[in-house]
Amino acid sequence: MSRKVYVIGVGMTKFEKPGSRDWDYPDMAREAGTKALEDAGIPFDAVEQAAVGYCYGDSTCGERGIYELGLSGIPIYNVNNNCSTGSTALFMAKQLVEGGITDCAMALGFEKMEKGSLGIKYTDRTNPMDKHAQAMIEKRGFEPKAPPAAQFFGNAGREHMERYGTTAEHFAKIGWKNHKHSVNNPYSQFQDEYSLEDILNAPMVFAPLTRLQCCPTSDGSGAAIVASEEMVKKYGLEDQAVEILGMAMTTDMPSTFEEKSSIKLIGSDMTEKAAQKVYEQSGQGPEDVDVVELHDCFSCNELVTYEALGLCPEGKGGEFVDSGANTYGGKVVVNPSGGLISKGHPLGATGLAQCAELNWQLRGEADKRQVDGAKIALQHNLGLGGAAVVTMYRKADFR
Repeated sequence: MSRKVYVIGVGMTKFEKPGSRDWDYPDMAREAGTKALEDAGIPFDAVEQAAVGYCYGDSTCGERGIYELGLSGIPIYNVNNNCSTGSTALFMAKQLVEGGITDCAMALGFEKMEKGSLGIKYTDRTNPMDKHAQAMIEKRGFEPKAPPAAQFFGNAGREHMERYGTTAEHFAKIGWKNHKHSVNNPYSQFQDEYSLEDILNAPMVFAPLTRLQCCPTSDGSGAAIVASEEMVKKYGLEDQAVEILGMAMTTDMPSTFEEKSSIKLIGSDMTEKAAQKVYEQSGQGPEDVDVVELHDCFSCNELVTYEALGLCPEGKGGEFVDSGANTYGGKVVVNPSGGLISKGHPLGATGLAQCAELNWQLRGEADKRQVDGAKIALQHNLGLGGAAVVTMYRKADFR
């Protein structure tokens, strides 16, 4: 029998422009990990295993990061799953507790990135995105001057426009919303508010995506501590524990490539399948969700993810945006943190920063970002190449 799993502590650093702060990944790991331990009120020695995520670094950076917190000899797993790395580490930690292997595990993620668009590091071996790139080129071609990632997601936006009549303004409204949300987030890389015209008139990266609809590269770290019910009660954490009601990870399926769809190529089917599993596990549906942190690496992805998560019907993402259903006062608040577009996207830390935000929301500790009456939270973290992780949380009730 699987056990219930609770998040008992979270922490993160402010996300920063690469090179803007004099720090290295051990400094990031120490800050985020210490905050999570202090939040939980437990010593590092209470952590029995750790999963550490990062994409850019040598093979035992996970150990080096954890060593900033202590040298207790525990198993440490190094995790790399592209942009879903942070949630993959959390998924591993959750499974360790759920399966009865440990009572307390830490998921830690960090990234020290380079400035500018993501590039290829190894040219003497098969690129893991070769199948995705080939499928995109066959369907839409390739623009040498535009970043490849923007082309993947921009093409999905173009397909949505062609199929459903979505407009460039719909995508721009998502960028406008997320930048507006980030004004109240002290952890966000950007805290500037823009008008819709500013978003639309920003330099074009790959139509319909302007620069203010694209996530930046970032430095930063996030951490979460998960525990069994016995551990929660041992340390008297009943009042702050957040239960993981459901969690699922999926990878690419035949439809990713065979259906010749730019939307499916960026993971919509992975997201839909993971979400369905989570709704089955939790007994809760999208209509029950109050607050969402989803993977808005580009505004086009946020819109298609509304539909994949079931927040609105297929093809109705534009109407969902126009109605204001995705922000305060609407049906559900999406990316109150500012999302990847404004908060930043240090790949290994992103999923854990999402987890931290949702825990603060459910604990009523999100300050000016607080979603009134938030009871159910949903998280979506996506990595091309590919993996999607969807998680549902609820404030624990031990009565």
